[in-house]
Amino acid sequence: MGIRIGILGTRGIPNHYGGFERLAEKLSGGLVAQGHTVFVYNSHNHYYKEKKWNGVNIVHCYDPEYRFGTAGQFIYDLNCIIDSRKRNLDVILMLGYTSSSIWGWLFPEKSIVIFNMDGLEWKRAKYSKPTRKFLLFAEKLAVRYSDFYVTDSPVIKDYYSTKYKLDTKYIAYGAKIFTTEDEIILTKYEMIKEEYYLIIARMEPENNIRMILEGFSKSNSKKKFLVVGNTTNSYGKQLVQEFKKDTRIRFAGAIYDEEELHSLCYFSSLYFHGHSTGGTNPSLLEAMGSQALIAAHDNAFNKSVLQQDAFYFSSAGDTTSLIESVQHTKVTQQMIANNFEKIKANFNWEQIIHQYEQFMLQCLYRNVNEKSFVYKRFPG
Repeated sequence: MGIRIGILGTRGIPNHYGGFERLAEKLSGGLVAQGHTVFVYNSHNHYYKEKKWNGVNIVHCYDPEYRFGTAGQFIYDLNCIIDSRKRNLDVILMLGYTSSSIWGWLFPEKSIVIFNMDGLEWKRAKYSKPTRKFLLFAEKLAVRYSDFYVTDSPVIKDYYSTKYKLDTKYIAYGAKIFTTEDEIILTKYEMIKEEYYLIIARMEPENNIRMILEGFSKSNSKKKFLVVGNTTNSYGKQLVQEFKKDTRIRFAGAIYDEEELHSLCYFSSLYFHGHSTGGTNPSLLEAMGSQALIAAHDNAFNKSVLQQDAFYFSSAGDTTSLIESVQHTKVTQQMIANNFEKIKANFNWEQIIHQYEQFMLQCLYRNVNEKSFVYKRFPG
């Protein structure tokens, strides 16, 4: 028998933004296919205005972020949580905690609440010290107001185990396996097979885009560098201004077409992944699933996924060295093949959806059948 599930914390589906939206899109559709009733909460500003999407119920909630900036996210989350109180949901999956955990006391008492704890938001370089303090506070509230927890990285799981003594459920992020690359797509971006480097990322300091591009600018490479990501924020505009004199660097803006992104990854000479905070990053997994050769920022998050099957950098100088030395060989082909197998074995969406479904059912079963179970959110 199916259960009623609410997925909150994203801007909405179909995905037109980022990782949590992709997770909500894939997971909701998969859960509906298994016979569950699923509600995904969408910002009223989302381009998709229908009440159903592939069998998923879409709940449109007012989102004033366009008027108030970041503060609007708190109001949007509040509106979503208030609406969830009238849906008779068995399980609420909250994706992230940044602007939602302060409203934790408003979650419906009869619903099991599961927080996906995301990355260590308070470590992100883009935030000021006061904001980081608040995010650490929000993290503590998420720990308090959630009944169960999901982490998408072994490193994040260890963090919560050490700091809060939490037994979180590790469920990796998923990625699609691509086998339909099309070289013709490269002409749209004026690229030539294996004659360009690539990065796909949000324009944020912790993604080390400046470090990577500085290293490339200092290199003697005759190849191009394609940067994919929305450059309309202040940091993105800074990067465009800073590197506009290097005609080898092309800023393509945001690209949401999966097939285009896959082909760009597949035909690149080297894919740079600069993310340094957070859990398992979606763009990294998608690059692995697209059989790209990868150079990643040297940190525990990336190494837990890639292990020995990548080149690593921690400075602009490292980036320059990689650009001037890495060539495609039998060794690099094996690295690519190993990463592709990891996606098939550990990061495929079918497996991820099944793990989420089983965990939700286990949490619900525990609540119904264990008389000793006490909600952490409402201590007696």
